[in-house]
Amino acid sequence: MRATALPDTPSSPPRRRLLGGALAGGALLTLGGCATRAAGPAPATGRLALPMPDLDPSLLIREVAGLRPFRPAGFRVEPERFGDTLVIHHYGHGGCGVTLSWGTADLALRHALAQPERRAAVLGCGAVGLATARLLQDHGFEVAIYARELPPDTVSNIAGAQFGPSGLLDAEHRTDAFGARLAHAARFAHRRFQLLPGERYGVRWMPLYFVSRRPAWSPGWEWALTPELFRARTHAPGTHPLGDRYLHEVQTMIIEPTIYLPAMTDAFRLAGGRIEVRELKSLDDVRALPERLVVNCTGLGARALFGDAGLQPVRGQLAVIVPQPQIDYAVIGAGGTYLFPRRDGLQLGGTHERGAWSTVPDPATTADLLARHRRLFGGQD
Repeated sequence: MRATALPDTPSSPPRRRLLGGALAGGALLTLGGCATRAAGPAPATGRLALPMPDLDPSLLIREVAGLRPFRPAGFRVEPERFGDTLVIHHYGHGGCGVTLSWGTADLALRHALAQPERRAAVLGCGAVGLATARLLQDHGFEVAIYARELPPDTVSNIAGAQFGPSGLLDAEHRTDAFGARLAHAARFAHRRFQLLPGERYGVRWMPLYFVSRRPAWSPGWEWALTPELFRARTHAPGTHPLGDRYLHEVQTMIIEPTIYLPAMTDAFRLAGGRIEVRELKSLDDVRALPERLVVNCTGLGARALFGDAGLQPVRGQLAVIVPQPQIDYAVIGAGGTYLFPRRDGLQLGGTHERGAWSTVPDPATTADLLARHRRLFGGQD
């Protein structure tokens, strides 16, 4: 599938400055076939020394479950007018809200710049809402955020937050037009995260290893749209400590929500932004806001607030074990089993329960996640 270029809009000059010359987008990805295949990875040389994580159940420090806002047709970024209020919808990112937040915020910004109003309300204070608010501020808007929950109580706080678009849409909805928007969003976000100071924002580079029985690496459809962002090299069996499997290595970023979201909140306030804790229960509540331009970043909340019946939850659970600073790499294995290391603990994930609304962690799921990771690192999957 060939992604076509997006047309220039009033936001293009700042976007070009941000992207510079790079042509250079959640957390789960399969190793099966895909619509577009990236160039084969180069073989690595030498032996790869990887410290093994300690996965003893006694090291478990918490269990959390969150709901991904999934739309079968992919994220929604489009305007809708309600009387004298223009609402720009910006939600439905599935398993990659943190990853794509800056890039889809740029798509929302284009709609905002096309109208004369320069006071904006942003609904939602997760990764998508905060990135949207900051881009609006950077382009001269006076912005207020209205949200029922603030960090650390947002869904974004428990995201895996490894940079990589995944869990985004159903295969039958893949089109050239959506692919072009996704590729733009991935490239824009990739560059924007690179420009954020690492320690202050909790953004850091690390190798990500896909564990596979196949010698050829086949990225998912979403990754294959931007192959220059995910260049791979392969470690053959016998050159690493994970048994008789291939490790396909990609350099990627981990965004730590416990650091990133407070830093983004601070940056928004320092730029003159106002945050008001308020639950909006109806369209009438939205239209009663003083701002006539509203960007809807409510995620799953848009189902009830704006009647989007296509939105559905995809439940994911994490088992978090004690931080292990020596683990400075991420891993994705069979069935989407993943380990992402962060300062607040090793995140063990890999569950997708479509249509499940409960956010109460299931002890049996935690036990299964620990067992799956022991098999992954023991070479048994």
